[in-house]
Amino acid sequence: MGPDVYARSLELHRARRGKISVEGRVPVNSMADLALAYTPGVAEPCREIKRDRSAAYEVTSKGNMVAVITDGSAVLGLGDIGPDAALPVMEGKAVLFKRFAGIDAFPICIASRDTDEIVRTASLITSSFGGINLEDISSPRCFEVERRLQEVCDIPVFHDDQHGTAVIVLAGMLNSLKVVEKGIEDVKIVMSGAGAAGIAICRFLMSAGARNVILCDRSGALHAGRAEGMNSAKEEIAATSNPAGERGELRDVLRGADVFLGLSGPGVVDGAAVRSMAAGAIVFAMANPTPEIFPEEALAAGAAVVATGRSDFPNQMNNCLGFPGIFRGALDVRASAINEEMKLAASRALASLVPDEELRPDRVITEVMDDRVVPAMAAAVAEAARRTGVARA
Repeated sequence: MGPDVYARSLELHRARRGKISVEGRVPVNSMADLALAYTPGVAEPCREIKRDRSAAYEVTSKGNMVAVITDGSAVLGLGDIGPDAALPVMEGKAVLFKRFAGIDAFPICIASRDTDEIVRTASLITSSFGGINLEDISSPRCFEVERRLQEVCDIPVFHDDQHGTAVIVLAGMLNSLKVVEKGIEDVKIVMSGAGAAGIAICRFLMSAGARNVILCDRSGALHAGRAEGMNSAKEEIAATSNPAGERGELRDVLRGADVFLGLSGPGVVDGAAVRSMAAGAIVFAMANPTPEIFPEEALAAGAAVVATGRSDFPNQMNNCLGFPGIFRGALDVRASAINEEMKLAASRALASLVPDEELRPDRVITEVMDDRVVPAMAAAVAEAARRTGVARA
């Protein structure tokens, strides 16, 4: 993909006038069809739902419909571009839901940065949807928006920038650790980038058994008591991570580390920094389009496993590997939430698609187009939902 991808994409969007449309599932070719699909026949499914609210999952599209909600404040690598400019990305997300998991999704771009307004708007439209996918909302507001929506909504609320990324990274990490024959509970993991994804991944790795995770931002390592450049989300994660209280810049705490996870920007680390890591180092340089370090430089510096967010290098950490299967499993059992156990089950299912005998440094995660991904993850998520009591079907 060269620079012309941008011109070609704009041409495609202009020619198609967007990427999604609404199509009916039933024919309306006669007065008899009309009587069934609309008045007078439609009154009966309405009465059925009034008798039993859960019947909406059986007689409407609710159970297969997801709202993709944003305020346009943190869109891809473009930053704060607003809700109108965010719409092409949200349409794209809807296309991916349909392509990979057969889920109908609809973009909702909210023209407000007020947390109360976003929560209220999203909570008031839940009758139409079986789930909410929060997207591209800036940190730290995204944490509060998700938390408050989870409290008031009886459908799953899932911020993909946080949890979808975390699920995929953990899957790749579990397999990478097998390649280098290390255990997640024993390794030192250093992360660059303390936004929504970085904080969520840090939490998730600790849920999966990691004991020594250090999160860094532009001011260096987060640690309990740090004052510079902090917010409520950073303070919370600083209190539970970095158990040795290491301080200093990224380069300082990276010495002797087993794993580097990059969710920041281009050129944050170099070959010398990788050489300072432990033997069998794992490097996930996931900044897009330009990673924190290019794979060839990391490998030349001694990294054993390298992954990026790009499709033109091996081991792509792509969000398309996560959210379709996670939502498919949650919707299939009418889950009321997507909890930690469901996310861990999704990671393990994704990791298992590359069996031990096929693992190698350039294959620690399967490809986006692998048709096994959604069924495997959906089954694991659904089972975890049943086991943890959030399944309603």
